[in-house]
Amino acid sequence: MTHAARLGARRSARPDVVVIGAGIVGAACALALVRESLDVLIVDASFTGGGSTAAAMGHLVVMDDSPAQLALTAYSRGLWERMADELPADCEYETRGTLWVAERDEDLEAARAKHAGYAAHGVAASIVDAAELARLEPALRPGLAGALVVPGDSVLYPPNAARWCVERAVALGARLREQCEAVSIDRGAVRVRGADGVEETVSAGAIVNAAGIDAPRLVPELPIVPRKGHLVITDRYPALCHAQLVELGYLRSAHGLGGESVAFNVQPRATGQLLIGSSRELVGRDGSVNRALLGEMVQRAMWFVPALAQCDAIRVWTGFRPATPDGLPLIGRWEAETGVWVAAGHEGLGITTAPGTAALIAADIMGRGAPIDPAPYRPTRAMPRADAAQAEEPSCRAT
Repeated sequence: MTHAARLGARRSARPDVVVIGAGIVGAACALALVRESLDVLIVDASFTGGGSTAAAMGHLVVMDDSPAQLALTAYSRGLWERMADELPADCEYETRGTLWVAERDEDLEAARAKHAGYAAHGVAASIVDAAELARLEPALRPGLAGALVVPGDSVLYPPNAARWCVERAVALGARLREQCEAVSIDRGAVRVRGADGVEETVSAGAIVNAAGIDAPRLVPELPIVPRKGHLVITDRYPALCHAQLVELGYLRSAHGLGGESVAFNVQPRATGQLLIGSSRELVGRDGSVNRALLGEMVQRAMWFVPALAQCDAIRVWTGFRPATPDGLPLIGRWEAETGVWVAAGHEGLGITTAPGTAALIAADIMGRGAPIDPAPYRPTRAMPRADAAQAEEPSCRAT
């Protein structure tokens, strides 16, 4: 019997897996699971590639805020590299590299420490001095100390990458239900509500909660809070920047669940446009533009790249990163509920780590050894609870 015939024979029964959420993480999980010859149903309250994925920057980057983060991002970037030839042109996959820019000599010392960590994990990188940095990126301001260059990092357009994953999964036999909200999870079943308001219960052998910032609505104990960020996109200036440019202070900004912060981050796109970031703040679900914080973010970018002051911005938007107190995602079985797995809480690294997350989830559901140590990402690990003061506020869409 063919794979398609086996799936067809099972369709009268419950699916093997329900994946909740068709953002990049859920999409990658669905594709990985259907490749295991499982009958997969994907449900999303809105549409494929929406939510945090639609608002994301799309940087595929090795990050080293912790050994576990380095392991997951390095492994995942390698998986993206293997998929690169399959991705259609509209995913805009490009190997741009990352320049971690050192503003001062002490930042260059931090770059050397990063370099040593990358080398230990086989990640190619090099340190460049001020003169070489100016040659690589002439638009950067004079007087910077140098940079760590990571040539293997890439960029892509996240919504289309998520759609590609789902389309591939559907082509292999998965089913997709958009405008279908998961209302609750209980005893091996998902209660869903369609666009017509009609509710039904879908039983499944396994349920993967990949609902991003909404994951705690289904599993309230999950320590995930929405962390808002702003992005600006410019008109087309294809020669201004060549690599993804990030200040070394970015990790200080990204770490932990502190207050408002900004850091220099500029990404050239395949369209010739530039994405400008980044900011972080905890404001519940208030998606309105924080003009003061946005101003600080843009000023920071212009300090590093003065020519940005002459560029036309064509759009500003906000999005929410699903953040955890220890900065690592929640990946694995949720022991308190039989048949439930969690794939959420990736904050700003969901795009990078989607395929690695999917590989961990698939290995666990299939009962085989994980490709990397799964322990640091287990949802049941000990960590500080997210501050109750960051409880959800009424949703508000930004422009």
